[in-house]
Amino acid sequence: MSLTLYLHPLASFCHKVLIALYEQNIAFEPKIVDFGDPDSHASFMRVWPVGKIPVLHDEARGRTIPETTIIIEYLDQHCSSSTKMIPVDRELALQARLWDRFFDNYVHVPMQKIVLDKIRGEHERDPKGVAEARATLATAYEMIDRQLGDKRFAIGSEFSIADCAATPALFYAHTLAPFEGTHSKLAAYFERLLERPSVRRTIGEARPYFDFYPYRENIPARFFQF
Repeated sequence: MSLTLYLHPLASFCHKVLIALYEQNIAFEPKIVDFGDPDSHASFMRVWPVGKIPVLHDEARGRTIPETTIIIEYLDQHCSSSTKMIPVDRELALQARLWDRFFDNYVHVPMQKIVLDKIRGEHERDPKGVAEARATLATAYEMIDRQLGDKRFAIGSEFSIADCAATPALFYAHTLAPFEGTHSKLAAYFERLLERPSVRRTIGEARPYFDFYPYRENIPARFFQF
């Protein structure tokens, strides 16, 4: 198979790319990277010495592509048919890229800050940084609620790269700072995302690894049935 995706099924940024692949029905070989296994870790480091997942390798083109946004744009250019994650319309494309970056930087990154702080030793924790991350999430929720308006998805009626970014960011952020009852449009949007087969499949593949998530007790029971 030409495409290999180096990933871990629990990793939120990997979810972003998996959703795009499933939305576009692109065939690929998943290769799980176990950073706790020296051989698996070393093997991946030879592919991408920075050591961050996901990474896509395209054997047919001899290309190794890191970074989620770039991977999805690469799939749009070289692998997809009629389904595009970046809209053809230039203005909509700008909006898709903007909200892709928004969800990554202002939901995904602060969410990860909070999660990673949980698994640190007591003397390594950063309460000020966690408080700042929570404040960023609160601001982001307000902005997303305003952005959505009467839109079905992040930038309009069509699912895009922005929604690929939003889904895992919101899935995990929701376990840290729930938004039902406070942000009705955001909550309704999240439910629409969960209706998509690509999203249900991605969450289903992550389910066997939920025990390794530091806030496992905050995952709603319904997600153990996906």
